[in-house]
Amino acid sequence: MTASPLKEKQLDRVFAALADTTRRDLLARLRLGDSTVCDLAAPQAMSLPGVSKHLRVLEEAGLLQRRIEGRTHRLRFQPAPLQEAVDWIEKQRRFWEGSLDRLACSLEMPVSPSSPPPPKPKRKKKDP
Repeated sequence: MTASPLKEKQLDRVFAALADTTRRDLLARLRLGDSTVCDLAAPQAMSLPGVSKHLRVLEEAGLLQRRIEGRTHRLRFQPAPLQEAVDWIEKQRRFWEGSLDRLACSLEMPVSPSSPPPPKPKRKKKDP
């Protein structure tokens, strides 16, 4: 069963946000604690508007929460969307490892003309 279109779109945004080195670096720095846009931009070899564009992508993916205090924008890492991506990857990993294990078992079984055919692998129930 597939997730709702809204969840799929959110997952697409998370993976798209994580596909860029600069955005992953910004998230890694926010792992240490809340920060301002200027503090996050300081070590980057790009303009403040360039960094702000990356931050907007992370914010649209739900990975950041922005709080505005006067002229200062404070950012906080939001882990929930990242956990959804990890859950999706883990589900895929379990499926493929199970498939490869069944393939390895069937390849390791000795085959002789008098032996019955190997049993068919059981199909797993799909996760909801």
